[in-house]
Amino acid sequence: MTEIHHLNCVKIVSPINDNVCGHCLLVKENNKLILIDTGIGLLDTQNPTERIGQQLIEIVGYRFDENQTAVRQIENLGLDPKNVTDCIISHLDNDHIGGLPDFPKATVHVSLEEFDNFNSENQRYLKLPLAHNPTIKTYAKSDYEWFGFEARKVIADFETEIFLVPLFGHTIGQCGIALKTDNKWLFYVADAYYMRVELTDEEHPVNQLAKMRAEDNNLRIVTLDKIRKFINEHPDIEVFGYHDIEEFKLYAN
Repeated sequence: MTEIHHLNCVKIVSPINDNVCGHCLLVKENNKLILIDTGIGLLDTQNPTERIGQQLIEIVGYRFDENQTAVRQIENLGLDPKNVTDCIISHLDNDHIGGLPDFPKATVHVSLEEFDNFNSENQRYLKLPLAHNPTIKTYAKSDYEWFGFEARKVIADFETEIFLVPLFGHTIGQCGIALKTDNKWLFYVADAYYMRVELTDEEHPVNQLAKMRAEDNNLRIVTLDKIRKFINEHPDIEVFGYHDIEEFKLYAN
């Protein structure tokens, strides 16, 4: 039997919202655990200045709480973090992958474009989350389509059907993640939007923040249009992002 747990693994205080979350998913298949994004890690909460840097902490507005890390939340569910076999990553910004070192034996799945971007001279990425040299599987462009989106099937030894779905713009290689359990699809769009209001209110202040943080704002806007169309055409499929606390509250266990 497959279980899905919704975890909030980040807290950010920003001028736009004083309670920004980090909406990660934990998929449990018998004794196997799969994480979709990891949030901030245990080491980040214990040594934030050394691992993240005071300047970035202040710019982003991080608030650190060891009990909010994925590893501690997994323990609090009565599960063993050592059973996390795979981490499926939307993109490699630190607030999405800071927890990877807490699961050193897990295979990391990410788009090829994002991994290449990470390995370039791009200053947005912190290198420490991958310094433990995990096994990394990258996924290149695919001919497969999922409800009109290009989709890249995650290849691993688990039952849940999972795809990386390119939603480029926020970063060059960011993907959403579509997963199917019990004949029901969920579509996690990561940072394709920061707040769902971006889909309906182009004047909301969060749009300026999203524009500022986007590596390709034109692509970001194209991606938003695709998500709007998808939601209109497939109201039966649940769509949610990473940072919107009101969305997270709908799913919190």
